[in-house]
Amino acid sequence: MHGHDTDHHPRIPHASRLEGARVLLVGAGGLGCPASLALAQAGVGHLTLADPDRVDVTNLPRQLWHRTQDVGRNKAESAAAGLARAFLTLSTEALPERVDAGNAEALFRAHDAVIDATDGVATKFFLSDVAVLTGVPLVYGGVLRMQGQAMRVDPRGPCLRCLYEAPPPPDAVPTCAQAGVLGSLAGLVGAVQALLALELLSGAARPAPGEATLHVLDGVSLLGRRVRVERAPDCPGCQVTAVPAFPEAAREVESCPR
Repeated sequence: MHGHDTDHHPRIPHASRLEGARVLLVGAGGLGCPASLALAQAGVGHLTLADPDRVDVTNLPRQLWHRTQDVGRNKAESAAAGLARAFLTLSTEALPERVDAGNAEALFRAHDAVIDATDGVATKFFLSDVAVLTGVPLVYGGVLRMQGQAMRVDPRGPCLRCLYEAPPPPDAVPTCAQAGVLGSLAGLVGAVQALLALELLSGAARPAPGEATLHVLDGVSLLGRRVRVERAPDCPGCQVTAVPAFPEAAREVESCPR
C-alpha cells in the first residue's frame, strides 16, 4: 500500500496483484475522486485519470482532490496532483481529454480495469460497448437525487445494454442540476465502484458467466439491495465488433458540476 503509514496497516489479501494493477478512471469528479482514493489506499499500483473538464468552485465541497487554488485547472491534472501528495509511491497519469472513439480502445487495452465516473448517460453506454469489445472489465456507477447504482461489466457477462437496452431520450431523464445529487452519496457509490474493481483485481471475485449484480443504494433509508442481471439474448451491446461512434449528445458540456 502507498503512503507514509503503510507499515501500520495490515496488507490486504493478494496485495502483490494490486501493486501491479493499472486502473483507468474516466472522470475525476464526484465519483472519480472517492474511487481513486479507495483504489490508492488498497495499494493499486497505477491510476490513470481522464477528464476534459476544469475545476469549478462548486466542486470543492465534495471532490476531495481539488483545492481552492485548483479552480480553473484541468480536473485530471488536479486529481493526479492530489493523489501524488497523499500517496508518495503511487504512479499516476493525467489525461486532460475526453475518452471517445479516437482513444477509447487503446486506453482500455492499456489497463486492467476501468471505472466509469462520468455524468452523461450516453457516455456510459459508449464505455460499456468498448468494455465488451476489448474484454477489459468496466465498473459502471451513477447517482441521481438520493439513489446510486453500481455494477461491474465483466467479460462474457451482461453489459449495460442488457440492463437498460438503450440510452433514454435526452429530455427523459432530469439532469443533475435539475434533480440534485447528494455529494456524500456520490462518495459512497465511488467507494463501491472501487470495491467492485478490487474484488476482480485481487482475484477474490468469481463472476458467474452471463450474470452480474446491480448494487442499488438508497440514500434516504441507508439500505442497499442487489439485483441479479442476466445477459440478454441478442443484445446488440454484447455483439460489438468495432469501436462505436461517440454519441454527439455526450460532446455537450455536462450540466452536473462534477
